[in-house]
Amino acid sequence: MKIICLCCGHKVVLGDDYDDYEGQVKCFACSAILEIRTQEGKIRAVEFVRVVPRPSAEGVFERSRS
Repeated sequence: MKIICLCCGHKVVLGDDYDDYEGQVKCFACSAILEIRTQEGKIRAVEFVRVVPRPSAEGVFERSRS
């Protein structure tokens, strides 16, 4: 099953474990969180929740020096 991210348009591929699922999934392209509901392998609802900010490269390097 594939879901198109509502934030960036990336295809989010979900395995068979998501055939009957209600909860959140993350787009690995833009870090958006989507609330989805599937039933019998079909998408019933997709809703954008939020974007999780990624740390900047500078922030990662600053933390590693501490």
